[in-house]
This record gives sequence, C-alpha cells and structure tokens, in this order.
Amino acid sequence: MTPPRGSLTRRLLLASLVLVLVILPLVGGGLSYSFRESASASFDERLSSMHRVLLAALDRDPQSGALVVNDSLGDARFDQVFSGWYWQISDGERLSRGSRSLWDQRLPITASPDTVWRTIEGPRGQRLRLVERSLRLSGHPHPVHVSLAVSRQELDAEVARFEWLLWLSLLGLGVLLLTGLALQIRWGLAPLRSLHADLAAVKGGQRERLDTRLPTELAELAVTMNEVLDHDRRLIERGRATAGNLAHALKTPVSVLMTQAERLPETERARMRQELGRIDAAVRHHLARASAVGSAALAARVRLARVLAPVLDGLSRLATRRGIRLETRVADGLALRIDPNDLQELTGNLLENAIDWARTRVELDLWLEGDSVRLRLEDDGPGMSAQEREAVLKRGVRLDERRPGSGLGLSIVEELVSLYGGTMTLDPAALGGLRVSVTLPGGLLEKAPAE
Repeated sequence: MTPPRGSLTRRLLLASLVLVLVILPLVGGGLSYSFRESASASFDERLSSMHRVLLAALDRDPQSGALVVNDSLGDARFDQVFSGWYWQISDGERLSRGSRSLWDQRLPITASPDTVWRTIEGPRGQRLRLVERSLRLSGHPHPVHVSLAVSRQELDAEVARFEWLLWLSLLGLGVLLLTGLALQIRWGLAPLRSLHADLAAVKGGQRERLDTRLPTELAELAVTMNEVLDHDRRLIERGRATAGNLAHALKTPVSVLMTQAERLPETERARMRQELGRIDAAVRHHLARASAVGSAALAARVRLARVLAPVLDGLSRLATRRGIRLETRVADGLALRIDPNDLQELTGNLLENAIDWARTRVELDLWLEGDSVRLRLEDDGPGMSAQEREAVLKRGVRLDERRPGSGLGLSIVEELVSLYGGTMTLDPAALGGLRVSVTLPGGLLEKAPAE
C-alpha cells in the first residue's frame, strides 16, 4: 500500500486549522452561555427587587377597602402606554389596580402562594419576563395577586451585542492564531528546507557534503547522510581503481603471451593469437572504462566548452597533420552534470574514429535542443552500411583490420551514453560519411552562470 503523500507544512497547517475551528467555537459557546445566564440572573434579580418594592407598597384603604399602592416604583416607563414595563394587582378574579402602561390590557395570572417566574407574550406581542405571587392582606377577604412584567428586549439586545462582539473577537483571535502558527511552522521547518537545498546541491554537483549546522535531530541525520555519501564515493573510487589495476595487471602478461605466440607453429599460432586478441580486447575495454564514472548522481556541473577545450585542441592538431579540416561548434553557456573524464572519453573516442576514417573534413556540433543536449559528428569518409553500423557497436569489432586500434571506441561511447540515460544513433552523413548523433537528457542539463 502506497503511503499518503503531501506537504508537511500543509499537514501542520491543516491540523492547526482543525484545532482552531474546534476549540474556538467551544470556547465561544461556553462564554456566550455563561454571559447569557449571568445577564438573565441579573435581570431577574432586578425584576425581583422591583416586585418586592411593589409588594411593600401595597396597602388597603381603611375607609373604602380598596387596594392602593403607596409608593412609586421609580421608573417612568410604568406610566408610558405599552412601554413593556407593567405591574398589576388582582383581587381574586377582579383587576383592582394596574400600571398606566397596561392601558386596557391585562397580564395573565397563575394563582399560587409561591413566587412564580414566567416568560409570556404581552401587549403588542412583546416578550415579557413576569414574576407574580399571591398573598393575603390583613382585613382583606380575598387573596391578592401581584404581578410585575418587564420586556426582555433590552436583555436580548445586550446578549446579542455581547455575542456579536464575542464572535468577532474570536474570529480575530483565530486569524492571529493561524498566522502565528503558520509563522511558527515556517520557522520550525526552515532547517528541513535548508537540508533539502543541500541535498539538491549535492545532487547537482555543486557541493560534496551536507551542512551539519542544524538542530540536533537534523544534524545527526546530516552527519549520517554525509557518511553514506563518503562511503559511496570510496566504493566508486575503489571499484575504478580495482578495475584499472586488474586491467593493467593483465595487460603485460597478455603482451608477453602475444610475443611468445610468434614462436609457435603456424596453425597453433593463429588460434593462440585469436584467443589472446579476445583477451586483449576485453582488457583494453575495461582499462578504458575503469576511468569512467558513468553516472550523474555524484557528478559535478561542468562547462562543455571548458572541459572539451584540451581534447579539441589536441585532436585539431592531429587532424591538421593528416590534412583534415576539423570544424567544431560548441554552444556558449552549456553545462552538464557529468564527470569530465567521461565527457572527454565520449567526445575523444568519437573524434578519433571520425579523423581515422575521414578524407578531408570532420564537423562537430554541440547545442541545446529543448531540454536536452545534442551532439552531432559527421565526416566525409566512406561511411557504413546498415549492417556495418549495427556490427560496429559490438565490443572489439573492427571493420578494417589493417587500421590500428582495438575497435572499442564506439562501443565505449554507447555504453557511456547509456549509463547517463542518453541515446546514440549512427546514420549516413550529409558529407557522405558517417553521422553520429548523441542526445543527453534534460535531467543532466544546467545553464552555466555568466562569468
């Protein structure tokens, strides 16, 4: 099963967002509930105080026996019609007294000796908070029911205003928290980005080791990765050295055996020379290949023109001595992540082969095409048939045994190009001879900085 992939920064930000979206609404809901309960309790306490004042001001006129209120409740809204502030005194089923604000309306009553709290709908559809109680007055034949009701409009408006400010504040707090967490995540992951940049530099050949000036956890990782890189380089160098040593060790005995074979009878000498020739071809191949890296994994970025300059200069002099005009065109500013020895081996083998077979002219072009580097080499020699072009890529195959050489040049070039992920083709040239086309992929390509 493939593990889920995604940005670590995105995951941390998503986790922070979920955390903020869960915690802040819970906190907001808790604060809103607490304020609503506190405001309602304070409102009820105020209503209860006015109800007690109303109860204390209630009395009976000794002459007429009517119920009277001896004192004002101290709020002018009880005198404003349908203001939402009402009081009412009932003598049994008969309304005895009521605030002027009630006008011709009545409040519903619940006959109970205990104090009763209710939310009712009053005149004009107002939501009222009502407190009521029945009591007996001395000398009065019926229980007296005292009700006091106040509109919840102010309370509800206060709660709504608090909740609006609360959620606005929590929204601002959430934005600040997410911004702070984003900055914290970016700062916390900065060493990882630095490590990633170092790895890209090592891969691109711009550095050989990772910077270990990192937090403790990542520093240990960088040290371990540096050890792995050093180990790989030692293995590569050891493998190249071993192959070279082995090739050199075999080269001398093979040369001695070739000399000794000349003393054998003709029939045995031909067979011995054939077998020794196969051994010599293999030795020469591995001796030539031992110096090649053949991979861009740890290769540095090199300028094509700069690396090829000594090869082109030497082969130009060779071509001039042989009466051959060598034309080279290398595009400016091109750089590849390739081992310099491999680049020189590749180009040198192709040019030597072309000069050996050319009559008067050899052309070499190196340029950028799309995201790949193209190499094209043409000569005006005899060229090759399709069968010869296929056979010449086999190790040690020589089309003309009279010419010096081991027949390894093109096979080594093809192997190098293949190891770097490129392609090589052989075709008839416009000059009349052979055209060799090499394409190296864009993964190796880098633009060289201006000097």
